[in-house]
Amino acid sequence: MARPPAFAVAGCFAMSLAGAPDAGAQGAYPVPTVTLVTHSSPGGGSDVFLRTLAKHLAPKMGVSFAIENVTGGSGARAVARVAQAPADGSVLYATTPTYIQTTLLSKPQYGYDGLMPVVTIFYDPEVLYTRAQSPHRTLGDAIGFAKKNLGKARWGAANPASLERVAMERLNRVTQAKAIVVSYEGGRDQMLNVLNGTLDLGIGEIQEMVAQIDAQQVRLLAVLTADRLPGMPALPTAKEQGIDVVVTKFRGLAGPKNLPPRVLKAWSDGIQAVLADPAYRKEYEREGLVPAFKAHEESAAFTASFAGDVARSLRELGVIK
Repeated sequence: MARPPAFAVAGCFAMSLAGAPDAGAQGAYPVPTVTLVTHSSPGGGSDVFLRTLAKHLAPKMGVSFAIENVTGGSGARAVARVAQAPADGSVLYATTPTYIQTTLLSKPQYGYDGLMPVVTIFYDPEVLYTRAQSPHRTLGDAIGFAKKNLGKARWGAANPASLERVAMERLNRVTQAKAIVVSYEGGRDQMLNVLNGTLDLGIGEIQEMVAQIDAQQVRLLAVLTADRLPGMPALPTAKEQGIDVVVTKFRGLAGPKNLPPRVLKAWSDGIQAVLADPAYRKEYEREGLVPAFKAHEESAAFTASFAGDVARSLRELGVIK
């Protein structure tokens, strides 16, 4: 398998997730090992998503998985790594809105349209949170503090091209809070700064903070979905609290262009099987993930439509023309 050039893997971390493939599944997929690439640092949302998925998917697809963290460039390096990989199903990229936004904002050599959407798997709700010891009991408290202390409140977000960063900027604009929004390459660093009080407010996915939620180290203030989450009915939406900010985050996989039909079908079948697996369902429901299966063709149409929506949002914010 071809390796990425050195510049593309600065800070890269790979871990083999060798499954115990079903004997009958061996040989069904064209390569024995698949590298799943993410722009997220270890412990970040996409990293956690891939590791959990790989654990349950390996025996169903009859392959071993390796997770590769190609950080930097707001996802551009990770996309370039995959775009230049062999079109044989051996290397795929964990898609989120970040790779679309990075393309629109910085116009890298390899953008989201340089990859082939393989499958869309989940919608991943974004939540706003603070540390458990924070005086902010509600989202309104956090917004009120920021407005009374203009330029002093500090809110965390992911990298500058991420959906999380755009959501926080939108929250700032809608509420006129004028908080300082601080970017982080991964969710782990942001979490640490929320917990130590450096940040008043953070944004992320539930899967990134399950351990902190269980340990009662964080307080969830709002979910940025149109409706409350079935698994967390007590958590109000931002919109319920008078703040009209709703965002949609998806998780899926894409690969180099011209992947063969055999590979696309294997992923379609494998993802449908793993989503129906009770053991995996227990994990993804606990992490707040909402199944949103779309095979290749539907996923490609969804990606194009989503990119159009993102472009309109960025123009409304004055980020692009």
